[in-house]
Amino acid sequence: MDRTRRWFAAALLCLIAATTAQAQSRAYPTHSATIICDAGAGSTPDVVARFIADGLTHVWGQQVVVVNHPGAGGSIAAHAAAEAAPDGYTLYMPALSAFVAQPGTAPNIPVMVPRDFTAIGFTAENPMFVAVNPSLGVKSLAELIALAKTQPGKISNGVTGIGRLTHLTGELLQMRADIKLLSVPYTAGPALALGDVIGGRVDMIIEGYSGIASAIRAGTVQPIAQAAAGRLPEFPDLPTVAETLPGFRAAGWQILAAPNGTPDAIIRKVSEDLATVVNDPSIKRKLAQLGSYTRAMTPVEATAFVQNEQQSWKPVLEKIAANTK
Repeated sequence: MDRTRRWFAAALLCLIAATTAQAQSRAYPTHSATIICDAGAGSTPDVVARFIADGLTHVWGQQVVVVNHPGAGGSIAAHAAAEAAPDGYTLYMPALSAFVAQPGTAPNIPVMVPRDFTAIGFTAENPMFVAVNPSLGVKSLAELIALAKTQPGKISNGVTGIGRLTHLTGELLQMRADIKLLSVPYTAGPALALGDVIGGRVDMIIEGYSGIASAIRAGTVQPIAQAAAGRLPEFPDLPTVAETLPGFRAAGWQILAAPNGTPDAIIRKVSEDLATVVNDPSIKRKLAQLGSYTRAMTPVEATAFVQNEQQSWKPVLEKIAANTK
Protein backbone atom coordinates (compact mmCIF):
# COMPACT_ATOMS: atom_id res chain seq x y z
CA MET A 1 0.00 0.00 0.00
CA ASP A 2 2.83 2.40 0.90
CA ARG A 3 4.47 1.63 -2.45
CA THR A 4 1.19 2.38 -4.25
CA ARG A 5 0.80 5.68 -2.41
CA ARG A 6 4.38 6.66 -3.25
CA TRP A 7 3.83 5.80 -6.88
CA PHE A 8 0.58 7.78 -6.94
CA ALA A 9 2.25 10.77 -5.26
CA ALA A 10 5.13 10.70 -7.77
CA ALA A 11 2.72 10.48 -10.70
CA LEU A 12 0.70 13.36 -9.28
CA LEU A 13 3.83 15.52 -8.95
CA CYS A 14 4.76 14.77 -12.57
CA LEU A 15 1.26 15.69 -13.69
CA ILE A 16 1.37 18.94 -11.72
CA ALA A 17 4.80 19.79 -13.19
CA ALA A 18 3.61 19.10 -16.73
CA THR A 19 0.44 21.13 -16.17
CA THR A 20 2.48 24.00 -14.71
CA ALA A 21 4.85 23.94 -17.70
CA GLN A 22 1.92 24.00 -20.12
CA ALA A 23 0.39 26.89 -18.21
CA GLN A 24 3.68 28.79 -18.32
CA SER A 25 3.86 28.26 -22.08
CA ARG A 26 0.27 29.37 -22.68
CA ALA A 27 0.60 32.44 -20.44
CA TYR A 28 4.01 33.54 -21.73
CA PRO A 29 4.64 36.33 -22.45
CA THR A 30 2.49 38.52 -20.24
CA HIS A 31 4.64 41.66 -20.57
CA SER A 32 7.44 43.15 -22.65
CA ALA A 33 10.68 41.28 -23.33
CA THR A 34 14.25 42.27 -24.15
CA ILE A 35 16.74 40.91 -26.68
CA ILE A 36 20.37 41.63 -25.79
CA CYS A 37 22.49 42.22 -28.89
CA ASP A 38 26.29 42.22 -28.68
CA ALA A 39 26.77 44.54 -31.68
CA GLY A 40 26.55 48.30 -32.13
CA ALA A 41 23.54 50.11 -33.52
CA GLY A 42 23.40 50.05 -37.32
CA SER A 43 25.56 46.94 -37.68
CA THR A 44 24.26 43.89 -39.52
CA PRO A 45 23.58 41.89 -36.31
CA ASP A 46 21.69 44.87 -34.87
CA VAL A 47 19.53 45.19 -38.00
CA VAL A 48 18.64 41.49 -37.92
CA ALA A 49 17.88 41.64 -34.19
CA ARG A 50 15.42 44.50 -34.76
CA PHE A 51 13.60 42.60 -37.50
CA ILE A 52 13.31 39.59 -35.18
CA ALA A 53 12.15 41.77 -32.28
CA ASP A 54 9.50 43.42 -34.44
CA GLY A 55 8.31 40.03 -35.67
CA LEU A 56 8.02 38.61 -32.16
CA THR A 57 6.23 41.77 -31.04
CA HIS A 58 3.63 41.13 -33.72
CA VAL A 59 3.26 37.44 -32.85
CA TRP A 60 3.06 37.95 -29.08
CA GLY A 61 1.21 41.23 -28.87
CA GLN A 62 3.88 42.29 -26.36
CA GLN A 63 6.71 44.73 -27.02
CA VAL A 64 10.12 43.17 -27.67
CA VAL A 65 12.98 45.66 -27.36
CA VAL A 66 16.58 45.32 -28.58
CA VAL A 67 19.24 46.47 -26.12
CA ASN A 68 22.76 46.91 -27.52
CA HIS A 69 25.78 45.96 -25.40
CA PRO A 70 28.74 46.17 -27.82
CA GLY A 71 32.38 46.00 -26.85
CA ALA A 72 34.95 43.70 -25.24
CA GLY A 73 34.57 41.15 -28.03
CA GLY A 74 30.97 40.45 -27.05
CA SER A 75 31.73 39.64 -23.41
CA ILE A 76 29.74 42.59 -22.04
CA ALA A 77 26.56 41.31 -23.69
CA ALA A 78 27.32 37.71 -22.72
CA HIS A 79 27.71 38.69 -19.08
CA ALA A 80 24.51 40.75 -19.07
CA ALA A 81 22.55 37.91 -20.67
CA ALA A 82 23.97 35.23 -18.37
CA GLU A 83 23.07 37.29 -15.29
CA ALA A 84 19.47 37.81 -16.42
CA ALA A 85 16.60 35.96 -14.78
CA PRO A 86 15.87 32.70 -16.67
CA ASP A 87 12.22 33.54 -17.19
CA GLY A 88 12.10 34.10 -20.95
CA TYR A 89 11.87 37.87 -20.70
CA THR A 90 15.56 38.49 -21.41
CA LEU A 91 16.79 36.76 -24.55
CA TYR A 92 20.23 36.87 -26.12
CA MET A 93 21.11 37.19 -29.80
CA PRO A 94 24.90 36.96 -30.11
CA ALA A 95 26.77 37.18 -33.38
CA LEU A 96 29.01 34.37 -34.64
CA SER A 97 32.09 35.98 -33.10
CA ALA A 98 30.77 35.42 -29.58
CA PHE A 99 31.12 31.70 -30.34
CA VAL A 100 34.13 31.82 -32.67
CA ALA A 101 36.88 33.58 -30.75
CA GLN A 102 40.31 32.89 -29.38
CA PRO A 103 40.04 31.60 -25.80
CA GLY A 104 41.26 34.14 -23.25
CA THR A 105 40.89 37.21 -25.46
CA ALA A 106 37.86 38.40 -23.49
CA PRO A 107 36.03 37.19 -20.38
CA ASN A 108 32.97 34.97 -20.98
CA ILE A 109 34.13 34.41 -24.59
CA PRO A 110 33.90 32.15 -26.53
CA VAL A 111 30.33 31.26 -25.59
CA MET A 112 29.53 27.55 -25.60
CA VAL A 113 26.14 25.90 -25.95
CA PRO A 114 24.65 24.24 -24.04
CA ARG A 115 27.26 24.98 -21.35
CA ASP A 116 26.57 28.73 -21.10
CA PHE A 117 23.19 29.30 -22.77
CA THR A 118 20.24 27.36 -24.11
CA ALA A 119 19.87 27.68 -27.88
CA ILE A 120 16.36 28.60 -29.04
CA GLY A 121 16.75 28.77 -32.81
CA PHE A 122 18.53 30.26 -35.80
CA THR A 123 17.74 33.74 -37.09
CA ALA A 124 19.83 34.72 -40.13
CA GLU A 125 23.22 34.50 -41.80
CA ASN A 126 25.02 37.42 -43.38
CA PRO A 127 27.73 36.91 -46.02
CA MET A 128 30.60 39.36 -45.63
CA PHE A 129 31.03 42.07 -48.30
CA VAL A 130 34.40 43.53 -49.30
CA ALA A 131 34.10 47.20 -50.29
CA VAL A 132 36.65 49.87 -51.12
CA ASN A 133 36.86 53.62 -51.55
CA PRO A 134 36.58 54.22 -55.32
CA SER A 135 39.72 56.38 -55.20
CA LEU A 136 41.77 53.27 -54.41
CA GLY A 137 41.46 52.47 -58.10
CA VAL A 138 40.57 48.77 -57.86
CA LYS A 139 37.39 47.26 -59.29
CA SER A 140 37.82 43.61 -58.36
CA LEU A 141 39.22 41.47 -55.58
CA ALA A 142 41.99 40.27 -57.88
CA GLU A 143 43.05 43.87 -58.47
CA LEU A 144 42.97 44.57 -54.71
CA ILE A 145 45.18 41.56 -54.03
CA ALA A 146 47.61 42.55 -56.80
CA LEU A 147 47.86 46.08 -55.41
CA ALA A 148 48.33 44.83 -51.85
CA LYS A 149 51.21 42.61 -52.97
CA THR A 150 53.04 45.67 -54.27
CA GLN A 151 52.28 47.69 -51.10
CA PRO A 152 52.56 45.34 -48.08
CA GLY A 153 50.95 46.85 -44.98
CA LYS A 154 49.92 50.03 -46.81
CA ILE A 155 46.29 49.39 -47.76
CA SER A 156 44.18 50.17 -44.70
CA ASN A 157 41.22 48.03 -43.68
CA GLY A 158 38.58 49.40 -41.30
CA VAL A 159 38.01 46.57 -38.80
CA THR A 160 34.58 46.90 -37.19
CA GLY A 161 35.34 45.06 -33.97
CA ILE A 162 38.50 43.16 -33.07
CA GLY A 163 37.65 39.47 -32.75
CA ARG A 164 34.38 39.80 -34.64
CA LEU A 165 33.74 38.10 -37.97
CA THR A 166 34.61 41.27 -39.88
CA HIS A 167 38.07 41.04 -38.32
CA LEU A 168 38.38 37.27 -38.81
CA THR A 169 37.36 37.57 -42.45
CA GLY A 170 40.06 40.16 -43.05
CA GLU A 171 42.64 37.93 -41.41
CA LEU A 172 41.49 34.94 -43.45
CA LEU A 173 41.67 37.02 -46.63
CA GLN A 174 45.25 38.02 -45.85
CA MET A 175 46.26 34.43 -45.15
CA ARG A 176 44.60 32.99 -48.23
CA ALA A 177 45.79 35.75 -50.59
CA ASP A 178 49.25 36.02 -49.00
CA ILE A 179 48.96 39.77 -48.51
CA LYS A 180 49.41 42.19 -45.61
CA LEU A 181 46.81 44.87 -44.87
CA LEU A 182 46.95 47.66 -42.30
CA SER A 183 44.16 46.93 -39.80
CA VAL A 184 42.46 50.00 -38.35
CA PRO A 185 40.22 48.91 -35.44
CA TYR A 186 36.87 50.49 -34.54
CA THR A 187 34.22 49.72 -31.93
CA ALA A 188 30.42 50.11 -31.68
CA GLY A 189 29.43 49.14 -35.21
CA PRO A 190 30.43 50.17 -38.71
CA ALA A 191 29.43 53.85 -38.68
CA LEU A 192 32.83 55.36 -37.83
CA ALA A 193 34.79 52.92 -39.98
CA LEU A 194 32.47 53.50 -42.91
CA GLY A 195 32.73 57.25 -42.48
CA ASP A 196 36.51 57.03 -42.71
CA VAL A 197 36.33 54.84 -45.82
CA ILE A 198 33.93 57.30 -47.46
CA GLY A 199 36.22 60.16 -46.47
CA GLY A 200 39.26 58.44 -47.97
CA ARG A 201 41.10 58.13 -44.65
CA VAL A 202 40.76 54.32 -44.81
CA ASP A 203 40.92 52.29 -48.03
CA MET A 204 38.53 49.39 -47.48
CA ILE A 205 36.02 47.74 -45.18
CA ILE A 206 34.64 44.23 -44.67
CA GLU A 207 31.07 44.17 -43.35
CA GLY A 208 27.66 42.63 -43.75
CA TYR A 209 25.71 44.35 -46.50
CA SER A 210 23.20 46.11 -44.27
CA GLY A 211 26.02 47.89 -42.42
CA ILE A 212 27.30 49.53 -45.62
CA ALA A 213 24.23 49.45 -47.87
CA SER A 214 23.56 53.19 -47.81
CA ALA A 215 27.12 53.98 -48.86
CA ILE A 216 27.00 51.40 -51.65
CA ARG A 217 23.72 52.84 -52.95
CA ALA A 218 25.20 56.33 -52.81
CA GLY A 219 28.30 55.20 -54.69
CA THR A 220 30.65 56.43 -51.95
CA VAL A 221 32.05 52.93 -51.49
CA GLN A 222 32.34 50.22 -54.11
CA PRO A 223 31.66 46.53 -53.36
CA ILE A 224 34.13 44.26 -55.11
CA ALA A 225 33.21 40.82 -53.70
CA GLN A 226 31.02 38.96 -51.23
CA ALA A 227 31.95 35.87 -49.28
CA ALA A 228 28.94 33.56 -49.65
CA ALA A 229 29.51 30.14 -51.19
CA GLY A 230 27.84 31.28 -54.43
CA ARG A 231 26.49 34.42 -56.06
CA LEU A 232 23.48 35.92 -54.33
CA PRO A 233 20.19 36.40 -56.22
CA GLU A 234 19.91 39.95 -54.89
CA PHE A 235 23.46 40.78 -56.08
CA PRO A 236 23.92 38.69 -59.24
CA ASP A 237 26.69 40.84 -60.71
CA LEU A 238 28.86 40.85 -57.59
CA PRO A 239 31.49 38.07 -57.70
CA THR A 240 32.19 35.83 -54.75
CA VAL A 241 35.54 35.86 -53.00
CA ALA A 242 35.69 32.15 -53.88
CA GLU A 243 35.88 33.00 -57.57
CA THR A 244 39.31 34.46 -56.83
CA LEU A 245 40.26 32.34 -53.79
CA PRO A 246 38.57 28.92 -54.24
CA GLY A 247 36.74 27.58 -51.21
CA PHE A 248 36.68 30.91 -49.39
CA ARG A 249 33.49 31.46 -47.38
CA ALA A 250 32.72 33.86 -44.55
CA ALA A 251 29.20 34.50 -43.38
CA GLY A 252 28.08 35.88 -40.08
CA TRP A 253 25.10 34.37 -38.32
CA GLN A 254 23.03 34.79 -35.22
CA ILE A 255 21.05 32.46 -33.04
CA LEU A 256 18.53 33.36 -30.38
CA ALA A 257 19.38 31.96 -26.96
CA ALA A 258 18.20 32.15 -23.36
CA PRO A 259 19.93 31.96 -19.98
CA ASN A 260 20.31 28.40 -18.75
CA GLY A 261 17.47 27.44 -16.44
CA THR A 262 14.77 28.96 -18.62
CA PRO A 263 11.80 26.54 -18.51
CA ASP A 264 11.67 24.07 -21.39
CA ALA A 265 8.08 25.05 -22.15
CA ILE A 266 9.13 28.65 -22.73
CA ILE A 267 12.12 27.58 -24.85
CA ARG A 268 9.78 25.53 -27.05
CA LYS A 269 7.25 28.35 -27.39
CA VAL A 270 9.86 30.97 -28.29
CA SER A 271 11.44 28.55 -30.77
CA GLU A 272 8.11 27.89 -32.47
CA ASP A 273 7.25 31.60 -32.60
CA LEU A 274 10.74 32.45 -33.86
CA ALA A 275 10.23 29.94 -36.68
CA THR A 276 7.00 31.75 -37.57
CA VAL A 277 8.91 35.03 -37.76
CA VAL A 278 11.90 33.84 -39.83
CA ASN A 279 9.63 31.94 -42.23
CA ASP A 280 7.43 34.97 -42.84
CA PRO A 281 7.78 35.76 -46.59
CA SER A 282 7.76 39.51 -45.98
CA ILE A 283 10.57 39.34 -43.41
CA LYS A 284 12.59 36.92 -45.55
CA ARG A 285 12.30 39.26 -48.54
CA LYS A 286 13.21 42.42 -46.60
CA LEU A 287 16.21 40.82 -44.95
CA ALA A 288 17.41 39.28 -48.23
CA GLN A 289 17.43 42.77 -49.74
CA LEU A 290 19.83 43.69 -46.92
CA GLY A 291 22.07 40.68 -47.51
CA SER A 292 20.69 38.58 -44.63
CA TYR A 293 19.13 35.17 -45.16
CA THR A 294 16.79 33.54 -42.64
CA ARG A 295 15.89 29.95 -41.90
CA ALA A 296 14.32 28.14 -38.98
CA MET A 297 16.04 25.63 -36.69
CA THR A 298 14.90 23.76 -33.62
CA PRO A 299 16.90 24.20 -30.39
CA VAL A 300 18.69 20.90 -31.07
CA GLU A 301 19.51 21.91 -34.66
CA ALA A 302 20.74 25.35 -33.59
CA THR A 303 23.02 23.82 -30.96
CA ALA A 304 24.52 21.39 -33.49
CA PHE A 305 24.95 24.21 -36.03
CA VAL A 306 26.91 26.36 -33.57
CA GLN A 307 29.16 23.48 -32.55
CA ASN A 308 29.89 22.65 -36.21
CA GLU A 309 30.75 26.29 -36.98
CA GLN A 310 33.09 26.42 -34.00
CA GLN A 311 34.96 23.41 -35.34
CA SER A 312 35.08 24.87 -38.87
CA TRP A 313 36.69 28.13 -37.74
CA LYS A 314 39.06 26.52 -35.25
CA PRO A 315 42.00 26.12 -37.70
CA VAL A 316 41.70 29.80 -38.70
CA LEU A 317 41.76 30.93 -35.07
CA GLU A 318 44.76 28.73 -34.36
CA LYS A 319 46.66 30.20 -37.30
CA ILE A 320 45.81 33.76 -36.25
CA ALA A 321 47.00 32.99 -32.72
CA ALA A 322 50.25 31.52 -34.05
CA ASN A 323 50.87 34.57 -36.24
CA THR A 324 50.42 36.97 -33.32
CA LYS A 325 52.96 35.27 -31.05
